[in-house]
Amino acid sequence: MAATLEAEVIQHADGRVELRDYAELEASPLYNEDLAPVPVAKRDWTTYNYAALWVSMAHCIPTYMLSSGLISAGMNWWQALFTILLGNIIVLAPILLNSHPGTKYGIPFPVFARAAYGTYGSNLPALMRAIVACGWFGIQAWIGGEALNTFFGAIIPGWAGLLGGPFGGHMLTEWLSFLLFWGLNIYIIYRGMNLLRRVENWAAPFVLVMTALLLAWAIWRAHGLGYLFTNAGKFHTWGEFMPIFIPSLTGMIGYWATLSLNMPDFTRFGRSQREQVIGQVAALPTTMTVFAAMGVMITSAAVVIYPNVGMDKLWDPMKLVGQFSQVWVIAISMFTVVVATLAVNIAANVVSPANDFANAFPRLISFRLGGLITGIIGILMQPWRLLADPSGYIFSWLVGYSGGLGSIAGVLIADYWLVRNKQLALPDLYRTKGVYTYTRGWNWRAVAATLAGCGLAWVGLVVPALRPLYDYAWFVGFGASAVTHLALMKLSPPSKPVITETLT
Repeated sequence: MAATLEAEVIQHADGRVELRDYAELEASPLYNEDLAPVPVAKRDWTTYNYAALWVSMAHCIPTYMLSSGLISAGMNWWQALFTILLGNIIVLAPILLNSHPGTKYGIPFPVFARAAYGTYGSNLPALMRAIVACGWFGIQAWIGGEALNTFFGAIIPGWAGLLGGPFGGHMLTEWLSFLLFWGLNIYIIYRGMNLLRRVENWAAPFVLVMTALLLAWAIWRAHGLGYLFTNAGKFHTWGEFMPIFIPSLTGMIGYWATLSLNMPDFTRFGRSQREQVIGQVAALPTTMTVFAAMGVMITSAAVVIYPNVGMDKLWDPMKLVGQFSQVWVIAISMFTVVVATLAVNIAANVVSPANDFANAFPRLISFRLGGLITGIIGILMQPWRLLADPSGYIFSWLVGYSGGLGSIAGVLIADYWLVRNKQLALPDLYRTKGVYTYTRGWNWRAVAATLAGCGLAWVGLVVPALRPLYDYAWFVGFGASAVTHLALMKLSPPSKPVITETLT
């Protein structure tokens, strides 16, 4: 087709939409191959693919240690697991709502955000999401590097001092292991999404089986589940429990608040809405809770097996495995950690920011280069410092950024489901002059709504009397931004119509 022909929008019987003959869009500065809509023929992810994606993302060291952070704050085992389960059920709602446009239109998150924020304004939510992902990438890369370091230490005599003394508080071999794991992440990204899918498919059952074997061994050695299941915790009434429960619940929602925005990056490859929904509903809440429960049970048994070892070491699976004497056990265990961390890091913390950076500079940054930028920023954010304070991990890191990401989710969901009734002018998402141009590419209404949500969610940090708003950061940000966006779109609607394309 000639480049002068306009894009043709095709509506399929199952509700999915695609573009055909869109050569005219390829010259747009808002277009590149990584951001283009996925053709229906190439949308081949199944229910299993989405279930495996969540299983592999949930089976990681931070999930294993979530319950430990809550128990160390005073909860008993069932209070911690209930908080984790409820948080994941709640966050599943925005995940599914934002997944829909990905499957319907085949578009990634930053392109979807153009409908609400404008063709250039979408860089605001995309880059906010990207910066959080870079922090998470660094955290997971450091954990994976620690696992590699332990693995090498088990099979190479004198590994710790092989390259000399410490530097920056860590041995040089630790830094080398970190960089090796970092490089492995970048390699898979450069190979593309199909390799990612294959890694996720086999990593999910492998990690689950290996953790189950560790659990069985721990229960066998301890002759039971140990003391944690008899520990009543510090909170015996609802009034005592509420002050810790609310920020903890917000932190659990914040754990996946990132994916609640950018699931279109994955659902754009879905064969149908039904398959992506079933895969996510079946896998996310159950997997998170079961894996966290495994962490509780293994640690509980470890207290009996190693009575002279401090609790801080027993809660950390890598330090727990370090208590083993058999080299083959350490090697297999650390290989499992490497696989688990690799799978979650690429899926949760590289795919989205790579697309987000590409969205900001489509002509300059590809998906692969965006992944490399993510990795570099992840190092610059010094993850070894972010992991230094276990309590800060939940109550500062997770709760803090949840307010900002909740504000974005409120705008996106209100805009797509209520303002536009799930209808998007697909070609205009890539045009510099179209219905999503607004004012020079920015929809000030969405920006104002996001700022309002962030302001309310974070004001408690500087005004002590309003601290409860910060404890509810995700809920406050989500609600305030959604209501503000709806009000502004109604009181001051954009000058151009919402939909200009007729589906055929």
